[in-house]
Amino acid sequence: MQGASPYIRERMPPFFPETAGDFPFPRARVKTRRMLHITNLVYRIGGRTLFDNATVAVTKGHRVGLVGRNGSGKTTLFKLILGELSADGGAIKLRPGGSVGTVAQEAPAGPETLIDVVLAADTERAELLARAETATEAQDIAEIHTRLADINAETAPARAARILAGLGFNEAEQNRAVAEFSGGWRMHVALAAALFANPDLLLLDEPTNHLDLEAALWLETYLATWPGTLVVISHDRTLLNKVVGEIVHLDDTKLVRYQGGYDRFERTRRERQELDAKMRTKQMAQRRHIEAFVERFRYKASKARQAQSRLKMLEKMEPIASAASDRTITFQFPDPDPLSPPLVALDEASVGYDDNAILSGLDLRIDMDDRIALIGANGNGKSTLVKLLAGRLKTMQGKLVKSSKLKVGYFAQHQAEELTLSETPYQHLSRLMPMAVESKVRGHLGRFGFSGERADVTCEGLSGGEKARLLFAMMSLEAPHLMLLDEPTNHLDVDAREALIQALNMYD
Repeated sequence: MQGASPYIRERMPPFFPETAGDFPFPRARVKTRRMLHITNLVYRIGGRTLFDNATVAVTKGHRVGLVGRNGSGKTTLFKLILGELSADGGAIKLRPGGSVGTVAQEAPAGPETLIDVVLAADTERAELLARAETATEAQDIAEIHTRLADINAETAPARAARILAGLGFNEAEQNRAVAEFSGGWRMHVALAAALFANPDLLLLDEPTNHLDLEAALWLETYLATWPGTLVVISHDRTLLNKVVGEIVHLDDTKLVRYQGGYDRFERTRRERQELDAKMRTKQMAQRRHIEAFVERFRYKASKARQAQSRLKMLEKMEPIASAASDRTITFQFPDPDPLSPPLVALDEASVGYDDNAILSGLDLRIDMDDRIALIGANGNGKSTLVKLLAGRLKTMQGKLVKSSKLKVGYFAQHQAEELTLSETPYQHLSRLMPMAVESKVRGHLGRFGFSGERADVTCEGLSGGEKARLLFAMMSLEAPHLMLLDEPTNHLDVDAREALIQALNMYD
């Protein structure tokens, strides 16, 4: 929409591209209850069906967590809701006159200050202030100032500053130009703008990714009291338990809603699967009993009518689908050969980029049995230190000593830097395993969730979680002595995170 903020879609039409029938609820109910209704959604991409007659409704004012396996289509669903993609069938309808907000895909950049970028996200306030500068009629001036008072325009700078502060920007940084910050920090500004815009429906895709611990905790608290309707894609169990009151599970091309947070969803789903399994066993026993009766008496005149009746009963009996067990994602890091300590030693080292030292006076020793958590605010140099240990950066001063036999596994925060997007997971692994037969390469990929056709999809078509699993598959090949993990759980789904924790606990 021309002139609209990139963080909020103002006055969305009542529905997006539609091929199904009319909205099944009375219009009055739509206005008061339903913020979003997805009916019989069908969407296919590259011969793969992501949604097949998927239906779900999101009630106005509710906070909903959207969960599902990596690559199942969660981000695609957001794009369908926003109208960036067109469905192959079904309908996506929004509350008439409502606004939809999301984090802009492109980080803001330019000479504007952070606080000005966030304030500009409230397009109504910006338009009213612009009109106030030129209005000359007394009635127009009165209406403008009345509306500014209604939307609390006077407190807007303070509200914007609080959001920016919560996401890690101090007062001085809030008045600096956006262009002075890195891409990651600019995405924090985009998130702040989306929150400040206060849309009727807010769509957030992994909002805690790349936030430091303090900012992530602040965001959880902020979203837990979000006054509008929220749909959040997240694999953060803590956030899903604290923030949302409903879970929508994208499972086998369908959307299934559960009440409560993530822990309750897991428990309810497990109980439902166990009940379905019992009912299916009971139904199969009943079917065998009926089939045996028919086989025994179908040609006996006195029992023929009963046999025919049971045949019709079999035809009407709806089979209970077997609860397909979820693909199990496993991580297995082979134990390395022992090395004499230390693996790495830093002595008064400094490191940075070009002639600018980011870290200096580094003294550090790492041995075989060390497990180190590296924490600190964003921008303090955590990734820079990891790159130094990984050999991606050289010391500017001081010494770095490594064992000559040291093997290092490096998981980069920014996946695109480590992967060739035009190549498939199989091509990445076969290059690292030139002497291995195809079955061995595919077997290794299968242990990280790349079974069947997913091993032959180019990396640009993989989800963030699938790219993360590919990096783990690559880094585990040589049995590294030292694993450097920079934000390893970003993009991993909940089950994959649990599997990673178990594998790291077993890693020697």
